[in-house]
Amino acid sequence: MLSSLVAGLGLLCAVAALVWVRRLSRTLDALKQSYWELRYEYTRLRSQLSRLEPEDGSEDAAAAAPPATPSVSFVPLSAIRKKDR
Repeated sequence: MLSSLVAGLGLLCAVAALVWVRRLSRTLDALKQSYWELRYEYTRLRSQLSRLEPEDGSEDAAAAAPPATPSVSFVPLSAIRKKDR
């Protein structure tokens, strides 16, 4: 009699835990979905804003600055090699 009561109580606790975990899982899935929707919306709005308002002076500085010349140019190995002959 006592063992069946303990088994029934254990089964009831297991079912309650299963219901609680499933509810928690659905809540977590909803939070994940909301997070990704918010992140997508934030990225979309940020890209729209960057197209509308370029950074201050970035276009003027890029247009005014001359292209940088490379400080190191290509040197073929045949020019560096010692000529023993």
